[in-house]
Amino acid sequence: MAPRVVLLPGDGIGPEIIGPAVEVLDAVGAGLEYDERVFGGAAIDAHGTALTDETLEACRKADAVLLAAIGGPKWDTTDPSKPRPEQGLLGLRKGLGLFANLRPVKPIPALYEASPLKRELIDRTNLTVVRELTGGIYFGEKTRTADRASDDCVYTRAEIERIARVAFRAAKSRVTSVDKANVLETSRLWREVVREVHSSEFPNIELEHLLVDNAAMQLISAPRHFEVILTENMFGDILSDEAAMLTGSIGMLPSASLGDEGPGVFEPVHGSAPDIAGTGAANPLAMILSAALMLRHGFGMEPQAAAVESAVERALAEGLRTPDLGGMANTKEATQEVLKHL
Repeated sequence: MAPRVVLLPGDGIGPEIIGPAVEVLDAVGAGLEYDERVFGGAAIDAHGTALTDETLEACRKADAVLLAAIGGPKWDTTDPSKPRPEQGLLGLRKGLGLFANLRPVKPIPALYEASPLKRELIDRTNLTVVRELTGGIYFGEKTRTADRASDDCVYTRAEIERIARVAFRAAKSRVTSVDKANVLETSRLWREVVREVHSSEFPNIELEHLLVDNAAMQLISAPRHFEVILTENMFGDILSDEAAMLTGSIGMLPSASLGDEGPGVFEPVHGSAPDIAGTGAANPLAMILSAALMLRHGFGMEPQAAAVESAVERALAEGLRTPDLGGMANTKEATQEVLKHL
């Protein structure tokens, strides 16, 4: 039976970039079946909620989920009683038990000039941010009055152990665990548990600890130093976007969200870019690279994943540039260039 993929086009440029990813998956011979569902703002408009029970159930039964982008000014609200597209994303992560977000950051030589950092700084950078996805301050208890607000940051030993294992397994030689152990009690537990997992299960991998402010500086001053960055939810959210700029465009980065079992969710790092939706100018490359991550981590199809990534790199090396990369190629032209190099 062909592996089943739920497609969640979402909002903004989402519907425009998910088609190209499917074209590339078909062209590389992945042999997948697709089930498309509304999600995010589009689902709020259609059903009054960003993630319906039916869509969540379809995702649970699938072998992988390919998500494009969600959100837009239309659904922005500070009213806690109104639905927001982001609630769909959090609900999907929680509902599928996706506690690990993997974000590879590998600047492509053809795009070195697009990075705000000097070529010699980013050359040969190849790192992965492993971010804990379902704990911490984003999921803690929240309170709000007219004059006071609080967000509870909670981590358990079990949550830290499982994300630490993902990071150590992803590493060839070194894991950098990032925390704020000089100030936060959650970070002190984090550091302690990561040390225990390291010494008992992965002693052959080098482990270093960095405070988050120092890590943020070193990501810019010495990005080549990092191989795998392991960190909690909020720090990972911030550091992975900072790391994205090493590549010159957040429009180039894929990500994978994984759990212990069941389907993973594969999505580009960029947002829904409502300002360019409908113009045909969206860069589909991060979506296509997310499909490659799905082939690798979702289905173990390494040759096909490598073929897609190589096609993207060769297309860029031959001069493909979308508007976000300083060029003129539209979504369709960019897709054709990748297909040509497959």
